Amino acid sequence: MCHLCVPEGLCANDVAKLEHVISITRPVKRGDTLFRSGDEFNALYAVRSGSIKTVATHDCGREQITGLLLAGDALGLDGIGHGEYQCDAVALEDSSVCVVPYALFERVCRESDALQKRMFRMMSQAINRESSHIVRLGLLRADERVARMLLDLSARLARRGYAAAEFTLRMTRDDIGSYLGMTLETVSRTLSCFDKLGLIEAQGKSIRICDFDGLRSV
Repeated sequence: MCHLCVPEGLCANDVAKLEHVISITRPVKRGDTLFRSGDEFNALYAVRSGSIKTVATHDCGREQITGLLLAGDALGLDGIGHGEYQCDAVALEDSSVCVVPYALFERVCRESDALQKRMFRMMSQAINRESSHIVRLGLLRADERVARMLLDLSARLARRGYAAAEFTLRMTRDDIGSYLGMTLETVSRTLSCFDKLGLIEAQGKSIRICDFDGLRSV
């Protein structure tokens, strides 16, 4: 995960400091919660393996999935401002995370420009990911949302060295609906339509993208 988690140009001394900070890994079983909204913020996390969803609860008590984190993604950044986490983080499959005690990480960042830049980069990536998702929800049709989600997931997996055309959707159809602001029925109908058009092959949670250009043109 070095190309995802470690800043380019980091000197040996800074690498040693980073390894000292990130000295703990924690397993998270499928369905277990890494942290909950309102918990005291004391650490950042980086997904080491598996996948994790973030879930926000609205004032009315309704839950909405706000993010899908893969290996190399950081989470917990939303806790910095208020001193407590703003969402729940739930494992979609058996996963593991690197635990980064924030007080120690903050101190090391003050001693290293490279690590400071990495911190800013993580924040920027989180902001860009959220803003892109908001635009997707606000401007795109239902079929466009599903197509962009599949293409985005494909690209993210490819950057991590996994197959771009074949992957498993760890989120349920209901989860996908929550994430994309759609009903479960609309998600299922859209995936079935893509399958009939030859854009994808969908078998349960397994997805194979057959026509990338066609999916981009949706």
